[in-house]
Amino acid sequence: MLETAKKNESLTVHVSWLMMAKTLAFVFNMALPILLVRRLDLTQFGVYKQLFLVIGTSVLVLPLGFAMSAYYFLPREALRQAETVLNIFLFNLTVGLLAGACLILWPALLGIIFHQPGLATYTGLMGAVIMLWIISSAIEIIPIANGETRFASVMILGVQLTRTTIYLSAAIAFGTVRALLYAAVLQGFLQTGVLWWYLQSRFGSFWRRFDWQLMRTQLSYAIPLGLAGVLFTAQTDLHSYFVSNRLGAAAFAIYAVGTINLPLMGLLQEATNAILITRVCELQHLNQPREIIFLMARATRKLAAAYFPVYALLVVLAPQLITFAFTRRYLASVPIFLVNLTMLLVGIVLQDPLFRAYREQRFFLIRLRIALCALLVAGLWFAIGRYGPIGAITVVVGVSVTERIVTTARFGRVLGFGWHDMVLLKDVGKLAIAALAAALVAAAVRLPLLGQRPLLILIICGALFSLVYLGAVLLMGVVTAEEKDIVRRKVALLLPNALV
Repeated sequence: MLETAKKNESLTVHVSWLMMAKTLAFVFNMALPILLVRRLDLTQFGVYKQLFLVIGTSVLVLPLGFAMSAYYFLPREALRQAETVLNIFLFNLTVGLLAGACLILWPALLGIIFHQPGLATYTGLMGAVIMLWIISSAIEIIPIANGETRFASVMILGVQLTRTTIYLSAAIAFGTVRALLYAAVLQGFLQTGVLWWYLQSRFGSFWRRFDWQLMRTQLSYAIPLGLAGVLFTAQTDLHSYFVSNRLGAAAFAIYAVGTINLPLMGLLQEATNAILITRVCELQHLNQPREIIFLMARATRKLAAAYFPVYALLVVLAPQLITFAFTRRYLASVPIFLVNLTMLLVGIVLQDPLFRAYREQRFFLIRLRIALCALLVAGLWFAIGRYGPIGAITVVVGVSVTERIVTTARFGRVLGFGWHDMVLLKDVGKLAIAALAAALVAAAVRLPLLGQRPLLILIICGALFSLVYLGAVLLMGVVTAEEKDIVRRKVALLLPNALV
């Protein structure tokens, strides 16, 4: 159960711990593609992205988000926590074994998906990776649901650090796609072992306490939301499969680099979602919709504080960033990258905590996503043939914007959000103005620097952008006293002598 002190900590404190861990994890994760584009040719890099696209999609889709039922049940089932985590482990174990066996027994599947028969040689390793990663996929979720945000942050950082170390070692030593798959298998074993240790240390002999009735309740809660999650993943991943299948591995390599900001977009959003789901569920249980409105408004403000400046800066410096990180061979990715950046703006509107708290709305979400998936498939089929990769990403962004508008309107009615509540979002407008002002300054400074090294342009423009943005935010009074205090404490933690 959540300890009293942890319950009283603010949203900012909880999210800041997860955000710090995920930021460092993201930095580690970015090192891998930057190295691989220099170790692999365009086609090999495309194959690597294809195979790990399948792994990522499988790990997200096949478990149907069952592990996320921990956010709902661990706080509410204080006497059946061991049974709750056992059900999650058993479900993921079963799904992982079935998924791995399916890929191993049907080696032609990858060739069918990507229209490349040569990929069948990787199916054995792929099956092992998917099996292990699905089994261990609750490694971050259960600690957060159990109220251990700081421990979860350490877990996130540790997983990403070991993953990046193992991958980079394989890339440097062997420089092949097959070596990277072996590295993923090793990482899967490590994650599964850590998850088993954690469950034992927190829930004792949890494997001895199976509760079928609770399993049925968890399934009834998780499966509708899981199906909605499958449809959402289809919206976010399907375009990559279309581009890869119709245009080949080399074109997909360009497209994958153009959509490289997606992990960045999910960085803060995942941390905020993880904290909000439990809190919104508690407030809904207490029938306090106004408190949910206030909480969601604060979350939107915090996301905007990070997403708006990142969006504005990347729009200005996209060519230099792509050149520096991925070499000039990938400059064709810039237009795709610019369109895909719109997803950062969409990302400030959260919906998952609301759908998980208001269970009766999950069927509306399924119906909406079925309609949007049909629209997405039709749009991709038409746009890729006529406009290529840029058409594909434009369709994806359009569908995502449509979903956020519809779901926001839906929950506005459910929660009783009115025009008078727009004042809660006044800081979001101020943040947009600050980001725009900083972007204009960075764009003006960038012009005389064209022709210089990309890294030099990134450093100078990024530094000026940061100064202007932070100055504008402070002048407009956006930062609260609590947030200033949290920043001071984080700086003191990282640099003990900095504030002396």
